[in-house]
Amino acid sequence: MKLKLGNMRTKIIIVVVILGLGWWLVPRLLNKKSPSAQYQTAKAERGTIVSSVTASGQILTANMMHITTGASGIVKQVFVSEGDKVAKGDKIAEIELDQAGRERNASAYTSYIGAINSLNSAKNSYRSSQASLAVVYDAIKGHDTDETLAMKETRTKAEVANDNAYDGIKSAQAKLASAWLSYQLTSPIVTAPIAGNINSIAIVPGMTIDGKIAIIRNESNPLTSFNLSEIDVPRVKIGQKATAILDSLSGKTFTGKVVAVDRIGTTSNNVTSYSVIIQLDTESSEILPNMAANASIIIETKSSVLLVPSAAIQIQGEESLVRVLRNGQEQQMPVQVGLSSDTQTEIISGINEGEEVITGTAIQSSTSQRGSSVFGGGGFGSFGGGALRPGGSRGGVMQH
Repeated sequence: MKLKLGNMRTKIIIVVVILGLGWWLVPRLLNKKSPSAQYQTAKAERGTIVSSVTASGQILTANMMHITTGASGIVKQVFVSEGDKVAKGDKIAEIELDQAGRERNASAYTSYIGAINSLNSAKNSYRSSQASLAVVYDAIKGHDTDETLAMKETRTKAEVANDNAYDGIKSAQAKLASAWLSYQLTSPIVTAPIAGNINSIAIVPGMTIDGKIAIIRNESNPLTSFNLSEIDVPRVKIGQKATAILDSLSGKTFTGKVVAVDRIGTTSNNVTSYSVIIQLDTESSEILPNMAANASIIIETKSSVLLVPSAAIQIQGEESLVRVLRNGQEQQMPVQVGLSSDTQTEIISGINEGEEVITGTAIQSSTSQRGSSVFGGGGFGSFGGGALRPGGSRGGVMQH
């Protein structure tokens, strides 16, 4: 009998323990939630989008020209000071030539006079060829339909002689220009090659000349050269606006426009690049030749168009898709896209302004409820809390 009572007590205790554990465990199992999807979202909004091409390069010219001389001797007089504004042809300095300098100058002058005579001779030859051609044309006048072989040969010879005489003038003019530059380079009088401001004067009276005189900076705007890939160059055209940033001038942005585009390109290591020349809108004394620069060339700009973050666009085959949240439910919508920038994409059709688009998804566990234990004290809850979508329209997180 005692054995039966002992067994009964044991059974009662086991039942009580099982009921207690069940009372503590069941609510927790019922209240436990599976991980929920957290969506990073943004609103489709109207705005301005700029499509651009970026490139790296350097300052091609900073509107500076070195004033040099081929003369040799002693500086006799300097006519300008640092910062002076000069016109083309103004005197910069006078040199007292040494023996070698005088000989070079005399030889250059002789060549110059010879070039003048050659040009005059070429002009006379051209006038003579024109007269001969006129005589031939008079002779064959009226024979347009029955020109004989002899007439044709005579006419052709006269025309060739006239063309050669004209080419002779062009050649003589080029030689005269070269002779004049050589004479100027050896002249004891050094003049400004262009209009501008004098910088970095390298001479003073009494010193031996070594070729370098000064630097002259004109008022035209600097030119920059940038390299484009074969993918980007078809989109770039003369006249497009651009912005440029120089590595050495941090915090400053210069505007400009495309003035030349190389359509032939240069290939190195099986990679072809194309140069584009951008002229800046403003001149600055801080801009120096060969400074490294980065440019952004504006291809197209659209205003008041529907925009979404580019991260919201998904590509499936040839179709563009956007995931949207409608009444808390995710829906995948096909869209027609337009311009795109580094961060935004234009939506032509498929969704409406103000709709919430999904830009990313994260998984986060929810918090379970806490209950009392038969053993006293609180239950065990999971860490957490769900993330809340902030009031702004970009980059928010919304619990689904």
